[in-house]
Parts: sequence; C-alpha cells; structure tokens
Amino acid sequence: MNLWPLLRRVLHRVEPERAHDLAMRGLGLVPRLLDPNTLGGARTVMGLEFPNPIGLAAGFDKSGDHFLTLAKLGFGFIEVGTITPRPQPGSPPPRLFRIPEHNALINRMGFNNAGAAHAARRLARRGDWPGVLGINIGRNRDTPADAALGDYLQCMETLYGLADYFTINISSPNTPGLRDLQQPELIGEFLDQIGAANEKLAARHAERMRLVLKVAPELAQDQIEAIAAAVAAAGFDGLIAANTTVVRSAELTACDFGGQPGGVSGAPLTAAAEQAARNWRAALPSSVALIGCGGIGCGEDARARIDAGADLIQLYTGLIYAGPALVAQAAAAITA
Repeated sequence: MNLWPLLRRVLHRVEPERAHDLAMRGLGLVPRLLDPNTLGGARTVMGLEFPNPIGLAAGFDKSGDHFLTLAKLGFGFIEVGTITPRPQPGSPPPRLFRIPEHNALINRMGFNNAGAAHAARRLARRGDWPGVLGINIGRNRDTPADAALGDYLQCMETLYGLADYFTINISSPNTPGLRDLQQPELIGEFLDQIGAANEKLAARHAERMRLVLKVAPELAQDQIEAIAAAVAAAGFDGLIAANTTVVRSAELTACDFGGQPGGVSGAPLTAAAEQAARNWRAALPSSVALIGCGGIGCGEDARARIDAGADLIQLYTGLIYAGPALVAQAAAAITA
C-alpha cells in the first residue's frame, strides 16, 4: 500500500520546516526501507564506487545530523550541508515556501547549519553504510566576499577524511555576493587554490577527497566554457549542474508565495537544468564527472538527465511531492 499521498496531505498542512523535522523524526523510527545495493546501476564515478546512481542533494541534512536516517531510503550517495566554518542561523523565518501548483519550492534558507566542528563530530559515525558521502561547503554570510577562500579552506581542514568528496558551493542565490565567484576573471585562481589545498591535505591524510563544483543554472555559454576550463585545470573531479534558479515565470510568480525572494527548485527548473547538463557535458572533459540536479520529479526526468550527459543524479524537491518511492523509480528508469 502506498501511504505517501496520505502522509503528504498531513505534512503539507504543516509549515515546511516543521514538516521536515517531523519527517526526519518519523523516518528515524522505521527500519531501512531500501538497500542501495538492490536498486541496480552500480558504477564507478570519480574513482568512487556508487551502489546506485541516485543521490540526495545538499539541503536536506544541513548539519550532518540525519544522513544515516536518510540512507534508509536507498540512496547511492548523500550530500550533507551546506556546512560553513562557524554556526549560523540562516535567514529569518519564514524562509521555505511550497508552490504545489507547480511542484516547486522557494527557499532563502541562507546556509543555516551548526558549523564545521559540529559536522565533524556527526560525520565520524558513518558506520557501515555502503553509499558515497559528500560534504557541501560554503562561506559564512558575514565573511567578506574577498575573504571567501579562507572559509572554504577552513571547512576542508576541519572535515577532511570524513567523507568521500567535497562540493564547493559558489552558486546559492541566498548568500550575498557568493555567485560572483563564478565570474570568469575570478574562478580560475579560486579553484586553483582549492585544488592545491586539497592535494596538501591528501598528502597529510594519506587519502584524497574528491572535489566537485556546484554551479548556477543561468550561466551563459562563455561562462560555462571558462568555468569548465578552470575546473579541469584545477584538478576537480566533478561538477553539479545545477543549484536553484532565480528565474521564474509569470505563472509561478502569480501563485501564493510565488513572489517570495529566494531560489526556485522543482518542476520549474526541469527544462533549464536538463539543458544545463547538455551544455556542461559538451564543455567538460570526459575525465570530469557530471552530476545532474534540479527539477527531477519522476523516473522519466531521471532518465532524461542521464541521456543529457549526467553520470549521476541528485534529488531534493521531487521527494517533497513524489515521496520516497522516487528513489526506486529513478533508479529503475535509469537502469531500464
């Protein structure tokens, strides 16, 4: 029996952040629902063994508190964060809004998390979960934009060796000035310094965490080509296309909460994120993995993202509307 329609009706009567907390508590009480090894599609990407190609995007587990609970849903990989060096409360609530007419969310969470030291303690309890773990890192809101590099390096120092890869998040629309790092005149030196720091840390720890860059979906072709070249030159292993969008249609804006500031995710992002995947796959060397993210709400969306050139996919908003069964549906569509 599919209980998700009933559970969704109940949860969607509750304020979104409160509903998320309730869902995490409820999931913590149930046994594992899916074994990631049984969904099919195991593959080696970035030199890492993924039991299946379905991942959970950053944002569901802001501080690394719930990744083992979320692993019960069968994900082949989970990305926690965004983690910043120091704890921060994020934007004042309300800051997360459902747009059910469009299977969408708008968020301006603002990197609310308990900080890198807290995440380090939580991620040390990974146990025997067979999936791949990523840590999405960013800068604190009150860190000056010209000092952003230091925040990323501090997170790497604190969290090194506790996961399989770092995602360098320079694309959230909710931290002022963050997206400026995507400018062609800044990106090369920034990524070079991240890459150099990673090699030093790898030598110190006798293991190398992979590096992934997360980008916005609205980048022009010249920006894509410049960033792709910088990613390859800096020795990055992967790229996530894409984060939430600041572009919205008149129809979305006309809905309740549709005019709220923040990043849009879900179905309104599907077409743009799929096209972004095609553009990035064409620009990136084959040695750099592509992770498709944004607007994947059904198995067909997942298959289309792989067909567009993605090696792996990540879910977020689709889970809010389609429910946990989306993990298996996406895996089945990809492996069919």
